[in-house]
Amino acid sequence: MLDQFKNTADFLKGKITFEPEVGIILGSGLGGLGNKIENQVAIPYSEIPNFPVSTVEGHSGQLIFGQLGGKNVVAMQGRFHYYEGYGMKEVTFPVRVMKFLGVKYLIVSNAAGGLNPKYKVGDLMLITDHINYFPENPLRGKNFKEFGVRFPDMSQTYNPDLIKLAEEVANENGIAYQKGVYIGSTGPTLETKAEYRLFRIFGADATGMSTVPEVIVAHHQGMKCFGMSVITNVSEPENPEEETTHDEVQNVAGTVEPKMTAIITGLINRI
Repeated sequence: MLDQFKNTADFLKGKITFEPEVGIILGSGLGGLGNKIENQVAIPYSEIPNFPVSTVEGHSGQLIFGQLGGKNVVAMQGRFHYYEGYGMKEVTFPVRVMKFLGVKYLIVSNAAGGLNPKYKVGDLMLITDHINYFPENPLRGKNFKEFGVRFPDMSQTYNPDLIKLAEEVANENGIAYQKGVYIGSTGPTLETKAEYRLFRIFGADATGMSTVPEVIVAHHQGMKCFGMSVITNVSEPENPEEETTHDEVQNVAGTVEPKMTAIITGLINRI
């Protein structure tokens, strides 16, 4: 497996002339941020050795290298999900490769369902912590000391300094935001009313089907992590409204994307 990471990284290094410092993972309906990257080198996943291929609508499926916020970046325009049938090693494969490319910071975004009754559709939530409700941990199996220790501490997985910088950017641009806990679960079914209530009891403010595996792996290998959710639907278990659809999720995410882009671009600029 270690050889696969290195081989993939070597292939990608042959396509670029710089070392990316920041890695970005773009969630459902949020791929437009990739269009803001300057001097782009775009490589479809299908052309990258050992890479999975994204199968979800709203995920373009390519790596974009270039500059954003004055830094060299690599962005995943489309991620891989456990519910697509991929194992955790495949879901997190690109993050391992980023390590060999020189990435020191990981920024992740996602579309999420709001659990906190104070949240509204279209809110942005800066992730302060997460709950891993997937049936598997991506670090299960052989530990490679080249990445990190066998039992990594997860008490400050989402870097406080990066959160503070993002808040500064949001405040200066007049962008309202929430701060909260994200819970990740398998999908692809959206949550039942009972599951929404359970997740809220757990202490989660938003729920989705991604992010947690990638952040665990990034944190394990020493990357500083920042995460942001776009609240695309909210739950009122005792007063359910119309059913939520994937199209609705993408539409809401696309509407809010300029605000998210402003925060992420400003954050990268201040790193």
